[in-house]
Amino acid sequence: MILKWICKKFDELTPEELYNIIRLRNEIFVVEQNCVFQDADNKDQLSYHFMGIENGELVAYTRLIPAGVSYKEASIGRVVISIPERGKGTGRELMDLSIMELYKIWGKQPIRIGAQLYLKNFYESFGFQQNSNIYIEDGIDHIEMILV
Repeated sequence: MILKWICKKFDELTPEELYNIIRLRNEIFVVEQNCVFQDADNKDQLSYHFMGIENGELVAYTRLIPAGVSYKEASIGRVVISIPERGKGTGRELMDLSIMELYKIWGKQPIRIGAQLYLKNFYESFGFQQNSNIYIEDGIDHIEMILV
């Protein structure tokens, strides 16, 4: 199945799209990872929302954050793939397209991410390099990585 990719500013999202984003983020980050944290961080309103839709269902998502909001650099966050979609290469496609979309919106520039440590090799495969010590965020080991 071919995914339909859509990127929208926060104020362009329909109520249904916003609900589906929140539902998928909660399903993975809160329930699956057993991590109780405040997902609503007031960055959504400043960001673009990149969505992968299959048969009308949101199965892949990232939040594209402009420079100066999370970090001095632009950022890609809330990277999430639905459980049934995993193992199909969707995560790789999502990151490739998210990087390209970010460059399309704001021009080619450094991208900084806060990555879960266990995904270090995945992000390195896109050219990201670790540039921080390990830190704990919401009970999970993280590192900052940058793509220049």
